[in-house]
Amino acid sequence: MQALVISNMLLWIALIALAVVVLALTRQIGVLHERVAPAGALTLSGGIKAGESMPEIELATLAGEPLSTKAFAASRRGVLFFFLSPTCPVCKQLLPVVTRIAKEERAWMDLVFASDGAVRAEHEAYVEERGIAGYPYVLSQELGMRLQVGKLPYAALVDETGVLVAKGLVNTREHLESLLEARRLGVASIGEFMRAAQDVRDGTSKKRDESEVNA
Repeated sequence: MQALVISNMLLWIALIALAVVVLALTRQIGVLHERVAPAGALTLSGGIKAGESMPEIELATLAGEPLSTKAFAASRRGVLFFFLSPTCPVCKQLLPVVTRIAKEERAWMDLVFASDGAVRAEHEAYVEERGIAGYPYVLSQELGMRLQVGKLPYAALVDETGVLVAKGLVNTREHLESLLEARRLGVASIGEFMRAAQDVRDGTSKKRDESEVNA
């Protein structure tokens, strides 16, 4: 009987210790989450820069419809250009995310898929296979060159006034969403916002230290 009581007491002690460890780990995870900066799209140098107006480029969709980069601004619509390739596996994985974002932001933004290549039939088959026929799909080397698209998948967000908000290599959902976050924050990239925030924190800390020294 005494052994049973002792074993129960030991079990309760172990359970309480485990609960304390779990609480400590939970708190530490929260601290780490606050310290980790949000992942932003990798911006490559060259081409049109954030804050500059998109030049007028005459495009044509796979369906044969004319499409101008200036047409969106004329209609006070933003546009997300998503550059992809039928042979890009990451592009294929991100398609559901891109279309979901387009549906969520359809009040102000349109989605345009962009690529290049001479084999038109390959792109047409890809559109049917992936179920994205409801969105414009253009083949244009000029568009890619103007935005300096070097690697895929790549995305560029243009606001309702025709100004490039942000662009970059997008390998994850977080990268894509960072373009929209950059628009909301009014910065060229999430990295720029984090650097500015860090400068403010460093400045505040320096002033506090100087005040303590003077006191």
